[in-house]
Amino acid sequence: MGEGRAVVMAGGEGSRLRPLTANRPKPLVPILNRPIMGHVVDLLAKHGFTDVTATLHYLSDHIQEAFGDGAEYGVGMRYFVEDSPLGTAGSVRQAYDHLHDGTFLIASGDALTDCDLGAAMAFHKDKGAKVTIVLKRVPNPLEFGIVITNANGRIERFLEKPGWSEVFSDTVNTGIYIVEGDVLDLMEPGRAYDWSQDIFPQLLSAGEPMFGYEMEGYWCDVGTIAQYMDAQRDALEGRVRLHAMPEPLSPGIWVGDGTIVDPQAMLVGPVFVGRDCRIKRRAVLEAGTVIGDGTIIEEDATVSGSVVGDGGYVGPSVQVSGAVVGSRVTIKRDSTIGDEAVIGDRCLIDVGAQIRPRIKLWPDKTVERGATVTMSLIHGNRWRGTLFRELGVAGLSNIEATPDFATRLGLAFGTTLPEHSRVVIARDSSRSSRMLKRSLVGALLGAGCDVVDLHGQPVPVLRHHVRSTGARAAINIRKLPNSDRTSLIEMFDGDAGYIPRAHERKVESAFFREEFRRIDPNELGEIEINASSRELYRRDFIELVPRRTRGRRPRVVVDYGFTSVSPILPGLLHEVGVEVISLNLHNDAHAAPRTHEQREAHLQQLGLIVGSLDSDLGLLVANEGERLFLVDEHGLPVTGNTLFAAMCELMVRSKPGVRIAMSVTAPQRLEELLVGRGAEVVRTRATGRDLVDSAARGDFGFVGDENGGFIWPEFHPGFDAMFGAAQVIAMLANEGLRLGELVQSLPEFHLLYEQVPCPWEAKGTVMRRFAEAHQGRDQVELTDGIKVYDSHGWVLLLPDTFLPVMHLYAESPSVEEARGQLEAVKGQVAGWVD
Repeated sequence: MGEGRAVVMAGGEGSRLRPLTANRPKPLVPILNRPIMGHVVDLLAKHGFTDVTATLHYLSDHIQEAFGDGAEYGVGMRYFVEDSPLGTAGSVRQAYDHLHDGTFLIASGDALTDCDLGAAMAFHKDKGAKVTIVLKRVPNPLEFGIVITNANGRIERFLEKPGWSEVFSDTVNTGIYIVEGDVLDLMEPGRAYDWSQDIFPQLLSAGEPMFGYEMEGYWCDVGTIAQYMDAQRDALEGRVRLHAMPEPLSPGIWVGDGTIVDPQAMLVGPVFVGRDCRIKRRAVLEAGTVIGDGTIIEEDATVSGSVVGDGGYVGPSVQVSGAVVGSRVTIKRDSTIGDEAVIGDRCLIDVGAQIRPRIKLWPDKTVERGATVTMSLIHGNRWRGTLFRELGVAGLSNIEATPDFATRLGLAFGTTLPEHSRVVIARDSSRSSRMLKRSLVGALLGAGCDVVDLHGQPVPVLRHHVRSTGARAAINIRKLPNSDRTSLIEMFDGDAGYIPRAHERKVESAFFREEFRRIDPNELGEIEINASSRELYRRDFIELVPRRTRGRRPRVVVDYGFTSVSPILPGLLHEVGVEVISLNLHNDAHAAPRTHEQREAHLQQLGLIVGSLDSDLGLLVANEGERLFLVDEHGLPVTGNTLFAAMCELMVRSKPGVRIAMSVTAPQRLEELLVGRGAEVVRTRATGRDLVDSAARGDFGFVGDENGGFIWPEFHPGFDAMFGAAQVIAMLANEGLRLGELVQSLPEFHLLYEQVPCPWEAKGTVMRRFAEAHQGRDQVELTDGIKVYDSHGWVLLLPDTFLPVMHLYAESPSVEEARGQLEAVKGQVAGWVD
């Protein structure tokens, strides 16, 4: 055993390991989720070196925070910090008072080894050495200092980083030294000295006894990314004996405490998974993979021969192969990380992005959706240039949309409002929405706003409350439609529509600059828990729903879709004279149907029940009370443009001359039908947000789309499935119609839609070429995208705002003609992209 004193040299920057060391010192780079220096200290403690001094320079506070007093590692730690570099020997000279009166061992804090330090110390004592250098045979000695010894082990010559013509040996200096304390007397305090360049040659020239101890076992200088990956693989495969290695779950598979691996996930050893991770179904971790603590690997993701740092997120269907991914990196669905790529800490790789092999991203970079990165990114900011998407601010729940993020967003929004503005807030029943709402409420109060808390009321009730009470603004927090992993934070104006784009830019400016209003503690905002919002909604609901003028009491089956409308809608329908059979009344955001496939399954079940109970109608409520889908009396689903056309036909019959807003993507044949029946039709841009804005700021009697969204602006300007349900029941009854009969009377709509991949950089060219191709020959409309009319129908080419795709719509008298138009434009777009 050694005499107990050791020095760990831990001042290195690790410039060849960047971007991993861009904001962490090299000794803290992890091997199997433990810092390299942690493994070094483990080894020292194992061999009795429990009095440990660390010499620090680069990011010294990080190392001191990580190791503290050393108790966690079974040693006592003290630290000496170089204000300016003092060299490998000069840094140790700082600890003269502690080291000069005995023998001590020096180890590098950034080399991985399982050297028998006790045997090295015994060798040193046996030889009576002034200095012993631990040596190791390596296949390629060019990057290291060569040490030549005689048969007795006495050092005869040093050669620092030789060329092949100078290579006389394959034994190299490992940076592990055993030194007698009086060697420190050769140095003056505060001056820079290097062991290999200055002190060892001086001792050799003076004839002092210097010996080389050739170690057995493993040693790796972790100086480059390639060496870092080699060290990870060697540790996984057992080539180095690590003191802190836990027991494997099965041969070659290590899984940390608190980690949950789905039974359908596949782990192919050797694989090391840290603590508190989640490995979802059909995820694959292939040989040579290390997963950091607290990381989530989503469904169908594959990580092969890669290192993923702590707190990471690997989204659905992501492919990571032979890469190094830093801490708290978010990789969204369908992205690909190529071989030997290195992703710095806290980077965001957005949906469908590709990181080519050997690319390096420095910390805090954002790669936009669908982008292909072919050059390393060093400069730039963490956050994307905009926060707001179509409906609001969206981010992966508790990955991007965190309490910290929500607090900053709430402060930014509150700062853009006058002091003591009344802000109404509501959320769905999901845990993430509850979490985010609490952060937003605290931030709004801190920015001097008064908060009206509606708790878990559905979106239509929130919008109606804002308009009815004259509140200045509102926030709604819920899961993003079509995604149970993403949180959506929507911001509404006093008219209950979305805040204008100009207001969004003000919020973004305050957010990015962190220019938040701070309020005197005596002037902080107040919270009002409001219990009247449902009654206000009920009062106007009952007043505006048409009275049934004839026929029997309708019998309707309602699937509430596990939404927050379930405590409200049954009573409302009962009040307007509807017999209701209820399904899925429990309010559970996690179980709510979000995807097209989930809604289809609910509609199929609903249809069976409607048919078996001889009911008049089936209703499915989705998206927190915003979307409505129907099943006719025969149990057949009525959705899409057919449902929209049926609602428009009922509105024309009940309110002759009604003014209707619909998007540019709605069928031209429907517009012609409605105009022929005396209605006025106005086209809007294609998104749901644009329809809501039209309802809030235009004079319309009805607004809707093909996705089950219907708005009656006299009630409030948002999509409302509850009000829509009562309206359609009443209008059918008053017309003496059943839904199936109405649908049979409507024309067929031959409108087709496809998404066409288009890189961001090609979108402008594609739109220009499409416009040029039809210039002067066809009728062109530019409400949203480019819509071209000819004698057979129309085609719309619409670039997506947030995805690298084009939306393509075509309508013709027949499906075959519409398909032909669609295929022709698809071919053009593909050619222009290429």
